[in-house]
Amino acid sequence: MKKFTEILNKFHIVANDLSIYEQAFTHSSYIHEHNEAKDYERIEYIGDAVLDLVVADLVYNNYPNLDQGMMSKLRSQIVCGKSLANYARKYNFGPCIRLGHGELTSGGEDSNKILEDVFEAFIGAYYLDYNYESVYKLVSQIMLEDIINFDLESVTDYKSKLQEDVQSDRRGTVTYKVVKEIGNAQNKIFVVDVLYDNIVLGTGKGSSKKLAEQEAAHNALLKKVK
Repeated sequence: MKKFTEILNKFHIVANDLSIYEQAFTHSSYIHEHNEAKDYERIEYIGDAVLDLVVADLVYNNYPNLDQGMMSKLRSQIVCGKSLANYARKYNFGPCIRLGHGELTSGGEDSNKILEDVFEAFIGAYYLDYNYESVYKLVSQIMLEDIINFDLESVTDYKSKLQEDVQSDRRGTVTYKVVKEIGNAQNKIFVVDVLYDNIVLGTGKGSSKKLAEQEAAHNALLKKVK
């Protein structure tokens, strides 16, 4: 129980119903061996849904220029099984999971699937114990930095798509130019133009040059579609 309460302390959670968190960390193999009534599966269900909504909201508000498809891809990368398992490892969830002897001896506390499930169940437990606003703050605390710093090129590459489109019509390459830097070193926004033959095809903004270039290419592609 000590290790389990240490997880709550890390997030400054004062439980109204401690049993719901205990259930969130209880695997089905444990209840079969210890005659417990409930495992984490039902709480995981609600946690999965709440987590999807919170991350969708964070993506929507932090990437105002992304289209629906890109937002979906970014969200799916943030809440994929491997990612959630790594968050569980980061906060040392493994030793707190109640597992049956077989799962424990086979390394269940470091299983990607079990860690993913328990992380979702933990979010679900906090939602059931508190409310959506509290969960939103907690998920922001855990994931917002990764969402803001996400490498969009890992899920799509507007720059390559724009270059392909330009080369399908004519020869040559597009270039990118930083035209403005807004803010201080800790909170800087770059404004970038994408050009072909000294003609501005599009403009983008971002917290890094790479992100601004992707936004500029995206802007140019949207103009072409119109």
